[in-house]
Amino acid sequence: MKMSYPVRVAICGLGSRGKDTHAPVCDMLPEEMVIAAIAEPIEEKREYVRKRYNVPADRCFETGEAMFAGERLADVAFICTQDAMHVGHAVAALERGYHLLLEKPIATSQEDVARIQQTAKRMNRSVVVCHVLRYAPFFETIHDAIVRGEIGDVMCIQALENVGYWHQAHSFVRGNWRREEESTFMLLAKCCHDLDYLVWLTGQRCARVSSFGSLRHFRPECAPEGAAARCTAGCAAKAGCPYDAEKIYLTNEHTGILHGNTDWPCCILAQEPTEEKIRKAIDEGPYGRCVYACDNDVVDSQIVNMEMENGVLCQLMMSAFCEHGGRTIRVLGTHGCIEGDMESNVLRIRPFGRPETVIDVAALGRDLAGHGGGDGRMIAELLEMHGRTGVPTKRMTTLEASGESHYIAFAAEQSRKHGGMAVEMKTIRE
Repeated sequence: MKMSYPVRVAICGLGSRGKDTHAPVCDMLPEEMVIAAIAEPIEEKREYVRKRYNVPADRCFETGEAMFAGERLADVAFICTQDAMHVGHAVAALERGYHLLLEKPIATSQEDVARIQQTAKRMNRSVVVCHVLRYAPFFETIHDAIVRGEIGDVMCIQALENVGYWHQAHSFVRGNWRREEESTFMLLAKCCHDLDYLVWLTGQRCARVSSFGSLRHFRPECAPEGAAARCTAGCAAKAGCPYDAEKIYLTNEHTGILHGNTDWPCCILAQEPTEEKIRKAIDEGPYGRCVYACDNDVVDSQIVNMEMENGVLCQLMMSAFCEHGGRTIRVLGTHGCIEGDMESNVLRIRPFGRPETVIDVAALGRDLAGHGGGDGRMIAELLEMHGRTGVPTKRMTTLEASGESHYIAFAAEQSRKHGGMAVEMKTIRE
């Protein structure tokens, strides 16, 4: 597993994660990582990365299938394609001898998760799953406080995944994750992060699961009076609609191009976005559709109840209907509790009968960009493992570590589709 620096990387898929999150690590750690090959069907994206990172033209491919059909071109392959494509690209790369950085979810079915696990074991290759929240200082601080016994034994954890109203509209109503058959179900696509950190914080596998949820709001019958099929097609409900595409991509102070944002989500609508490009995309593309007139079918609200093998109870709620994205958490123990808001990066440790400790994670002097600092630290640890030590860290999100979150997600979806019945995890693992 140990290699010499720089670690050579082949990136399969140049969407937001491959192009805008992982590739720029070359700039931050130029002596540790070099992009040796890329695969991307959209020529504009492929050419941008080729020129930006000096990738040889003969190592730029239109598809992952083409890149993994020939000789091995790098040490590690970053699999950053759409969810349903993960299994094909991951297996092909493993069989060519690549180690993997694999975007979550691992795969979209239990059978395909098992297929990747079996292939990695047979080929003796390592796989790191992008469950980046384990690497974020926010959750690391919570984990360390639990391990030190600051709140006694953990009894319950309540977690809320605030998807955010505009993020739901962008990704799960208008975007690539809107339909289960084209991607996967909402819980696996968005919340396997959360299920993973709950497993990590409790240090336990799950024993049983129940879940409730549905698509309640983003449906044709919920459209306001006068709504048009497109936001720029004379919509009479435009002024009062928070999901209006022009508000999200043009005028929103956090996400809009008119406020200088050229990153996500604007970079999904256009390569090197400008106001002109964004307006054209809204007028002509999928991101200008009315949220009540799309072909989406994934849920917009869901709750998951878990009993861990040691009896700890965990509850995860996912909701689209929040002003901002981010996560909040309450860890309840026998001697105290921990409360945290990832949006503000503030944690409160409240031991019973003693003064609370307030921790401003942002003041710890760590980079919190990209999933609360998790993105960069995950890549750094992966490069450290392959370039120097040859040994994964204790928190590293290997296939074995990250697989449990997927089994919980599969069980929860089975429960949700069967009226919330309790599902024994042993039936999922068999």
